[in-house]
Amino acid sequence: MKLKRILPFAKQLLEEAINEGDIVVDATIGNGHDTVFLAQLVGKQGHVYGFDIQEQALLNTVERLKTNNLQERVTLSQQGHHFISSVIPEEKHGLISGAMFNLGYLPGGDPSIVTNFETTISAIKQLLHVMKPEGMIVIVVYHGHPEGKIERDELMSFVERIDSSVAHVLKYQFINKQNNPPYIVAIEKC
Repeated sequence: MKLKRILPFAKQLLEEAINEGDIVVDATIGNGHDTVFLAQLVGKQGHVYGFDIQEQALLNTVERLKTNNLQERVTLSQQGHHFISSVIPEEKHGLISGAMFNLGYLPGGDPSIVTNFETTISAIKQLLHVMKPEGMIVIVVYHGHPEGKIERDELMSFVERIDSSVAHVLKYQFINKQNNPPYIVAIEKC
């Protein structure tokens, strides 16, 4: 298949937006795979701010970062992503070049602990405020569970209303797959 699958395309978008030395956000660190990816992209001079409410997510991510010798490039916060503006130092505001979200629940974790539209939309608004021009937010929307459908609908309603002078919004989705396949919403700040 020549079409990019969802996660490889999400990473490709971020690879185009993030340079060595940049500051980025992993809004939902989960098991740390994206945190490691982002830490590798920003290099030794860059930094990743990672967020998750679950202690297990932080433990999994710390272990993965240690395995890859990347822990010094990352600051982890056991808080929701709606605390982005208060966790990231003010002198870094305006310098953030990328952010990644994987909505839903922690793979292998408690499926009753999920992201929700209020905190996700709050985080997106904050990122649009603290990102530099051409900064990229990539959101992988997993909506195959009841709360996921609510978050999906509210998120889409919000991003469709973002003024095009503020950001460009793209949706990347396979439309002939069954069982609510995930899709991408990418937001590039103008």
